[in-house]
Amino acid sequence: MLTEIHSDYGRTAIAKGLHPRRVTYAHIFRNAMIPLVSIISIDIAFFFSGAVVTETIFAWPGMGRLFIQSLESIDPPIIMTFTVLTAISVVVFQIIADIVYAWVDPRIRIQ
Repeated sequence: MLTEIHSDYGRTAIAKGLHPRRVTYAHIFRNAMIPLVSIISIDIAFFFSGAVVTETIFAWPGMGRLFIQSLESIDPPIIMTFTVLTAISVVVFQIIADIVYAWVDPRIRIQ
């Protein structure tokens, strides 16, 4: 946010006499959200993978623990299913991030 406030479009909007709240939400906040969308979309997909560690350490029943048990017993269908579900979740959240980019970034338009 601090770097976006001092950018050319932020100073221009302030110089035009726009209300500070409008400058913050319409100009600065939308451009500051672009890196945040990238980080959140990747992190959400990794949360599912992080369940493997959490469920294994605390011995909670779930997909993560099932995955570790199938690795120990060499059960290929379960290993492949978990891998495919993780890959699909990464792809889906990246597609959602692309849609949010079109909504947030004024330079990107859906055609």
